Amino acid sequence: MIDAISLEIQWQRLISIMDEIDNATVRTSFSTIVGESRDFACVLLDQDGSSLCQSSFSPPDFCVILPRTTQSMLKVFPAETLRPGDVLFTNDAWLGAGHLPDFVIVTPVFSGDKLVAFMGTIAHVSDVGGHRGDIEAYDAFTEGLRMPPCKLYIGGKENELAFSIIEANNRVPEMVLGDVRAIVGTHQIGVRRIREFLSDYTVPDLVELSAEIHDRSEALMRARIEELPDGVYEFGLDIDGYIETVHLHATVEVRGSDIYVDYTGTSAQTRLGAINCVYNVTYSGTMYPFKCALVPTVPNNAGLFRPIHVTAPKGCILNCEFPFPVRARAKVTNNINQVLFGAVWPILGENAQAGSGSIWPFSVSGNIEGYGNFAVFILPHGGRGAMRNMDGQIPIAFPHNSSVTATEIMEIQAPILMECKEFLPDSAGPGRTRGGISQMIRFRNIGQEPMSARIRPDKMFCEPPGIHGGAPGRVGTVHMNGEIITRFPPIEFKPGDEIVLRMPGGGGFGSVAERDPALIRQDLELGYITPEGARRDYGLEI
Repeated sequence: MIDAISLEIQWQRLISIMDEIDNATVRTSFSTIVGESRDFACVLLDQDGSSLCQSSFSPPDFCVILPRTTQSMLKVFPAETLRPGDVLFTNDAWLGAGHLPDFVIVTPVFSGDKLVAFMGTIAHVSDVGGHRGDIEAYDAFTEGLRMPPCKLYIGGKENELAFSIIEANNRVPEMVLGDVRAIVGTHQIGVRRIREFLSDYTVPDLVELSAEIHDRSEALMRARIEELPDGVYEFGLDIDGYIETVHLHATVEVRGSDIYVDYTGTSAQTRLGAINCVYNVTYSGTMYPFKCALVPTVPNNAGLFRPIHVTAPKGCILNCEFPFPVRARAKVTNNINQVLFGAVWPILGENAQAGSGSIWPFSVSGNIEGYGNFAVFILPHGGRGAMRNMDGQIPIAFPHNSSVTATEIMEIQAPILMECKEFLPDSAGPGRTRGGISQMIRFRNIGQEPMSARIRPDKMFCEPPGIHGGAPGRVGTVHMNGEIITRFPPIEFKPGDEIVLRMPGGGGFGSVAERDPALIRQDLELGYITPEGARRDYGLEI
């Protein structure tokens, strides 16, 4: 048994190794989606493919998914057949992170001849072929290249066939293959650091440390669950979907030290938009609110998730069947936390959260003189939902980690001008604690040629819900040259065209009548609300 102090020191050292890999990924990447938006995760897995830790900035859902994908690939390439220099790869949505742009790259770590760990990265790449759109697709075959588990490197050498297939099915192969090679290079840093770790602590492997991390994490999660009252909690939520509204339904049973989540009653899989979710992303999305609410300070690892059990009927939109389209699955998965908080907020106390404004991915691509062949991404968010004792935050990534591509980067890499980026007053849901206000961003094509634009908005029709009497946040809108648009095939973004994103605000928590008037006046001074909003939403004359 490892004592608590030694465990903490060794665990933090492993996290620092993953942070080093994370930083190296940003510095060596070729694309904005990886290097600027940071839509990737670096995860250390033990000899069995179970997660030990991740880099501090990694999206938490990838930490839950990557072990499942690794274990799926080990069924094809058993651990005893792997050799130093091998690298495993897949982007299969049903084995990986739910859509084809998420590349899963896993490198075995050997100490001598012994397999001791795996370095894993999931990264959202710039292109995988297929149609140019994001939301409108009939099936997964139209969405691009799908690679089954394969060896991307064999004994340290590139698998030329695998690389040529990726290159041949890609609009920006220099970006995608550049990111892939960069990630494989960062794994070599990790391999060296793990060998140094084993040498410094004079241990042959990570088996004992892994068991200690997993068992202690599981025990803590079970202890926190046992503090909750046993019972069955249920909630249903309508969300935008695409073309038609989608219903999410969750029944949560707390029984002893286990939680059982059942999504029976959720809408069926659909071809009206590529918004279907594979089980992996539903499973990971379910873990997120419980992890944040019950053990927020414990680093992510597989032990935390053992007490939580997830059921989603085959063929529902949260457990779709191949080949239903999945490219824009985040429009649904980003609402999983909301239906769960809607069910269990009464027993989570200060840790429950109202609905948030979600992510609105926006990208432009083309091949234009002076810019070359480009694909530039930005991942802005709406306002975050309020909590029992805290106002919602201004636009910030939730329920995952990502950063927003800098204006200067976008304008250098594509002929666009970001004319405006500002807060939207009165967009937040009022309540005893107020939701987070959202933002407005205005883009213009300042080039001489058209390019392709992609937008994936959310909560344009169904408001981010409030909790316990809090009002919902305001819905968002997309304007193209002054006209509201609600369908999002690939958009021809012509010279002089203007696109305006007005994003949703977060929902409020608790009765509006209970809000401190001093806080209302402070919101007015900060520009979060207007005098009209103070009068309309709070009944306060300024």
